[in-house]
Amino acid sequence: MEHLSSIAVLGTGLMGTAIGRRLIEAGYRVMVWNRTRDRADALLEAGAKWSDGLVAESDRILLALYDSAAVEEVIERFGSQWPAGAIVIDTTTGDPERLPGIVERLSRLQVHYLEAPVSGSSEQTRRGEATILVGGDRQIAHRCDDLWKILAKTVFFLDRPGDAARMKLASNLVLGLNRAALAEGLALAVAMGIDPAVALEVFQGSAAQSRVMETKGRKMVESDYETQAKLEQHLKDLRIIQQTASDRQVEIPLTEVHCQMLQSLVDAGMGQWDNSAVREYYRRRDRSTDA
Repeated sequence: MEHLSSIAVLGTGLMGTAIGRRLIEAGYRVMVWNRTRDRADALLEAGAKWSDGLVAESDRILLALYDSAAVEEVIERFGSQWPAGAIVIDTTTGDPERLPGIVERLSRLQVHYLEAPVSGSSEQTRRGEATILVGGDRQIAHRCDDLWKILAKTVFFLDRPGDAARMKLASNLVLGLNRAALAEGLALAVAMGIDPAVALEVFQGSAAQSRVMETKGRKMVESDYETQAKLEQHLKDLRIIQQTASDRQVEIPLTEVHCQMLQSLVDAGMGQWDNSAVREYYRRRDRSTDA
């Protein structure tokens, strides 16, 4: 397949790896870098090339990092290597309050910044089924139309700076509560003697149906917690949501309970499990009750 262009991907965790694979399969020449090199092995085996100076070798650089602090660290690490006129596409779910500083730092280097958080798991991204929220200069964003078509099924453009990051937080709040509601519904069904697989089928065929049931329902029923999106990473997002709501004096009682649930699972050593492991909150409570 003919290479279309060179794309740099910084961050090769679950999301960065999924993004890199999509681009490689589409014919792009992908260069990668990660703070821990061995975490890039999967992409290197798929055909990506490692480069310690990749930001100077591409005019489009994708960031797929843990949080805004990691984004700031990477920007500082590469310093003056960032080429003027390049476009940084930041898929990180970050803190909107830290965004202005990131934009200002890159602007001083004459580098364009697009926030592009991904709504969907790494598996959905790998299949091109995720949603991307794009914020930044619309003309710059359209210079990446080829990427949006590859990486997402749906793309939303939000013009006000920071709104893509803000919308991602609101979306993650709803998404996480959908998972928790499904886990709770399954727990109730099982307590009433109903097979969880049957319960899931009924949920999906009723007014209670949600897309979460398609992506996480079977995983919950089968206790399949192979990681598509880490439970501890969603808890990180919820902490940002809590702070954002507090700053704006908005009450989010359901999210407060959800945070407590996830924190208990992280404390029990499940932070690296898939976020469908919220189902284990109820299983653990059932076992403690039986004891």
